[in-house]
Amino acid sequence: MSTEQVNRRSPTLVLHKITEILNCFRVDAPELTLQQVIRKTGLPSSTCQRLVQDMVHEGLLDRDQDRYRIGIAVVRWAAPGTLGLDAVQLVKPVLQDLRDETGETACFYVRDGAFRTIVAVAETRHVVIRPFMVGMVMPLHAGAPGKIFLAFDPDARAAIEKSDLEAFTGSTPTDLATLDAQAASARAQGYYAAFGERNPGVGSISAPVFTHMGELAGAIGLGFPTQRVTPDDVDRLGPLVARASVEASRRLGYDSAVRG
Repeated sequence: MSTEQVNRRSPTLVLHKITEILNCFRVDAPELTLQQVIRKTGLPSSTCQRLVQDMVHEGLLDRDQDRYRIGIAVVRWAAPGTLGLDAVQLVKPVLQDLRDETGETACFYVRDGAFRTIVAVAETRHVVIRPFMVGMVMPLHAGAPGKIFLAFDPDARAAIEKSDLEAFTGSTPTDLATLDAQAASARAQGYYAAFGERNPGVGSISAPVFTHMGELAGAIGLGFPTQRVTPDDVDRLGPLVARASVEASRRLGYDSAVRG
C-alpha cells in the first residue's frame, strides 16, 4: 500500500475509533471512566487515552474529575440535525421498505383518545387494494394497531373504558376482558394480527414503535384484503412487521439495550 493510500485511509480509521468511543455512552450509562471506555472499545490503552484527551479538547467529550460524558458541542450540533424532522418523516422510509418487502400497504398510526389515526402510508402496488389514507380515523378496539396501543400505551385502556365498543362485524371484540387478553398477547409476541374486526374483508398486522424515552410513539403495521393475506401468512409477515418496528424505533432514538 502506498504512502498516499495510507494517508487517505488514516482519517477514516481515526473517525471510526472516535465513533466507537462515542458509542460507549448510553442513556443508562452517561458517564464513564477512561478504563471503562478502554474496556468497551477494546482499543489499546495509549490510543484510547490520546483520543479521549483530543475529544475533550475539541468538545466532543466533557470531563469531570475521572469521568467523561458526551460533550456539549455534540448536543449543540444535534439540534440543527433534528430541526424539522418529526416521527412521520423518520418512519416513512421504514414504511416504504416494509411495503416493498411484503407487497402490502404499510401504515403508521398515532393515538388520539379512543381512536387511532393514520399519519403516514406507503401504499401497495397491487391492483386489488383496501384503501388506507393519511387522516383516516378508526376506533382502538377494532384492528391490530389498536391492540398495540392497548398493550404498550398505559393511557389507552382508560380511553376506551367509557367509549362505545361498537360491533362492526361478528369478529369485533366488544368487551374489555377480550381486549385485555388481546393486548397481553400483543405484548408477549411483540406484534398482533387481526382479521375482519373492522371490515369483513380487511386484515392487519401491527407492532409498536418507541421514542428515545422508551414511550410508545405509535404503531406500525400492514393493512390488506383478506382474500390475499390469511391467518396462515401471519407467521411469515408478523416478524417482518416487528423488525420494521425495531428499525422505526431506532430512527426515533430508541435504544433497546437500555430498555432491555
